[in-house]
Amino acid sequence: MIVGLTGGIGSGKSEAAQLFAKLGVPIVDVDAISHHLTSVGSPVLKEIIKAFGKSYLLADGSLDRAALREKVFADEVARRQLEEILHPLIYKQALQQLSKDTAAPYQILVIPLLFEGSPYQNILNRILVIDCDESLQIARTVERSGLSEQAVIAIMRAQVSRKIRLALADDVIENNGNLQELGKKIAEIHRKYMRTCIVSQ
Repeated sequence: MIVGLTGGIGSGKSEAAQLFAKLGVPIVDVDAISHHLTSVGSPVLKEIIKAFGKSYLLADGSLDRAALREKVFADEVARRQLEEILHPLIYKQALQQLSKDTAAPYQILVIPLLFEGSPYQNILNRILVIDCDESLQIARTVERSGLSEQAVIAIMRAQVSRKIRLALADDVIENNGNLQELGKKIAEIHRKYMRTCIVSQ
C-alpha cells in the first residue's frame, strides 16, 4: 500500500514523515528527491540557471531555493517552466525508490503539491492530509524559512485551498498542537494502516 502524505505549507508534513519513519515505515519524499537532483553542479541545476538566470545561485554555487520559490509562486509561467524541468525526473526517481521497499506493509510518499496537477494520484492507495489552521501555517513558515508573511500567503494562494485538500483526503490529521500530540496521532493511524494491510493480504 502506498499512502500519499500531503498538506499545505507549514502544516507539519516533514515532522509527520519523520514520525512515520521512526515507526519503521519507508519514506519517499519528492522534496528530498528535488534537492538531490538540483545539487551543486548537477545537470538539472545548470538547466534551471539557464532558464532563470545566475541570480538564483548562491555564492557557494548552490541553488537559492528561497528566492526561486518566491518567484515561481508569484509567477505562474515561471512555475510551469520549473515544473517542466523537474517534475518528470522527480516522478521517475520516486517510482524507483518505491520499488525498493515492496516487502513493507505500506510506504509513505510525501508530496507537498499532490492536488496541483501531479501524476502521483494514480499510484496511491490512500491520501493522508496533515492539516492546521491557516494562521499557524503562516507563523510556522515565517519562523522556519525567513520568508515574509506576504510571501507565505502568496505560496498558500498558489496551492489548492484547504477546503479542497480536506475534501479529497481519505484521512486527515489535525496538527494544531505540539510534536508529542502529533506523534500520538501518527501512531494511531499507523495502527490503522497496518490493520488495513493485514486485511487486504
